[in-house]
Amino acid sequence: MNDKTGQPWQQCDRILEIRSDWLTLIGEHLQDEQGKILEYWRVEKADSAIILAIQNHQLILPPPMYRPGLQTVTLDFPGGRVPPKENSRAAVAIILHRELGILKEGIAQITPLNSQGWAVNSSFSNQKVYGFVAELHPTIEIPPEKIGSTYPTTPAGIQSLLNSLTCLQCRAMLLEWWLNKSSQDSD
Repeated sequence: MNDKTGQPWQQCDRILEIRSDWLTLIGEHLQDEQGKILEYWRVEKADSAIILAIQNHQLILPPPMYRPGLQTVTLDFPGGRVPPKENSRAAVAIILHRELGILKEGIAQITPLNSQGWAVNSSFSNQKVYGFVAELHPTIEIPPEKIGSTYPTTPAGIQSLLNSLTCLQCRAMLLEWWLNKSSQDSD
């Protein structure tokens, strides 16, 4: 931890560490730059990737899934954890196969939206999320049961999709892609 001057906070002791396949929960006491002892909790999780799959000017999303944290079903882009010792780009084909039934050969091009990854709740978690755009070959067939919905890559389609997404990370990736696309189109 760093204060406003960039000096790291000192770890005094670790209160608790719980490890599971999904995450590690750590509780610790830290001393800030003024000497105050703070109780601090954080979660360590694997990095994740979110993919905007596009075919024939349509964003393709898998069927909505139940999200235990929200206790509801939500619409999300294909995504998932980056396996240990894999780079985020390698996870794209794995995720698209699992969520949309697309084989690696069906991906025409993969473009990163953020090559360094963005921190997810940096006060509480060390996780990064990476975004990618996967242009699919125009003629590959996606199994119908793997398609939850499609949205055109038009301003009206993007607005409609934004109204349907509750996941902040998915919304951020969509907006990042749209901003990049809009600036490239205006050049």
